[in-house]
Amino acid sequence: MSHGAEGGPSLGRAGAVALLIGALGVLGLAWALLRPGPQSPPRAIPRVVKLVIPEGETRLQIARIATADGLTGSYLAASKRSSLLNPTRYGAPRGTPDLEGFLFPATYDMNVGVPARRLVTEQLLAFRERFGPSDRRRARELHVTPYQLLTIASMIEREAQTAHDRPLIAAVIYNRLRLGMPLGIDATIYYALELAKGIATYTQELDSAQLRIDSPYNTRTHAGLPPTPISNPGLASIEAAAHPARVPYLYYVLAPDGCGEHVFSRTFAQFERNAAAYRAALAKHGGHPPACKGK
Repeated sequence: MSHGAEGGPSLGRAGAVALLIGALGVLGLAWALLRPGPQSPPRAIPRVVKLVIPEGETRLQIARIATADGLTGSYLAASKRSSLLNPTRYGAPRGTPDLEGFLFPATYDMNVGVPARRLVTEQLLAFRERFGPSDRRRARELHVTPYQLLTIASMIEREAQTAHDRPLIAAVIYNRLRLGMPLGIDATIYYALELAKGIATYTQELDSAQLRIDSPYNTRTHAGLPPTPISNPGLASIEAAAHPARVPYLYYVLAPDGCGEHVFSRTFAQFERNAAAYRAALAKHGGHPPACKGK
């Protein structure tokens, strides 16, 4: 056995190489354990959109909003029925075709690409939070079902342009119902035309044939309430339907000043005079309401 210069045992070239390889192996294993693994691509953060549903929109109109804001699937299909809300529990007839009236208007934060049924869920939950036992009790006091109160609110929403008019229009509706008079609310005819044509918004003036359209929504030719709500009302219109003004009015027409409020009357003769003033204002301004100069 040979000895090295310092007197210790000599490993020889082969032994030194073996030790070096072993050391390198240990270092390689340590590096493999310590170095970061392959990086996965960063996950995309879902884009959130504030989906605004104005008061008084219909299912057809909300469906357009949902599609434009990137929701997927059919809003119309999703808003026909839901396990979250049964319209018959609010007094709706069996066979009520959809959830019109219960789809609460508000601003909803939604991820782009989520199914439209998610929006329906949020709307129904919002409605259930806001329409509670006091509204049901108030409906009984007014001798209507909660569903009928909601139907009245939906008409107020489509007719009133100012907060001042809401309880007054509510009073006209209840007064006419008590007397068995047709409501004569043209917003219900517009709704009938939109349903028949499958369009979200009908914007043309109603002609004489359309005013006589054979539809249960034609409140000129059919007494009583339309079969369903004609829009999805907000809290202000629901409140007006629950607390109508105590006035004897039976008629209203837009005021001729173009500011959006209506003129109310008890008699048909006074209504005719008010309507003539409005028609004269339209004629004077090329068929359009005059610009409101404020009050």
